Amino acid sequence: MLAKGKILVSEPFLGDSNFERSVILLCDHSEESSFGFVLNKPSIISLDSVIAGVKNYSDSIYVGGPVGQDTLHFIHRHDFALEGDREIAENVYWGGNFDQVKRLLLKNEIPSEDIRFFLGYSGWGEGQLQAEISQSSWIIGDATAEDLFDVPPEELWRVILKNMGGKYKMFANYPIDPRLN
Repeated sequence: MLAKGKILVSEPFLGDSNFERSVILLCDHSEESSFGFVLNKPSIISLDSVIAGVKNYSDSIYVGGPVGQDTLHFIHRHDFALEGDREIAENVYWGGNFDQVKRLLLKNEIPSEDIRFFLGYSGWGEGQLQAEISQSSWIIGDATAEDLFDVPPEELWRVILKNMGGKYKMFANYPIDPRLN
C-alpha cells in the first residue's frame, strides 16, 4: 500500500535512466499526487559548495529526482530538535526550518550521517505512480532509518531487496546488463 514513509524500489530492468536501480523515499502520497527523493544517487556537488561556511560536511548532495533540480531539500533523523519538520517514518523526518539547519551545520552540531540533502525531487501526478506500479516498475517496501542513513548509497538498492526476502532477494543479484552475464 502506498503511503508516506514507504520506499519505492525500481525493478531490476527499469529502462528510465533517472530511476535505474533507485530507491525512493515517499515523503507524501495522496490520490492527486506523490513525491519523494531518490536516496541512492549522489551528485557531483557537495553541500559545502552550496552553503557558504559549512565545514566538515563534504558529502555529496543527492539527486532527489528529475523535477525542480534548482531546489534543495533534506531529510534527517530526529537526533536534534528542528522546527517545522514532518515525520515521514519512524525516526525519519523531512524538511524543517532551513535557517535553523544552516545554523546547526555552521556550528557543526548536525552529524553528517544524520542528514541528507537533495537537489530536486521525484514527483507523480494523479494516477501516474499507481500506473507505474501496475506495470511492475516499482516494488513497494519498508525501510528503517538505519537503512536510509547508514547503508552506503551504492549498496542501498541491493540491501533493501535482500532484506525484503523471497523473490526480491533474487532480484538483488540481477546484473545491470544480463547480456554481460
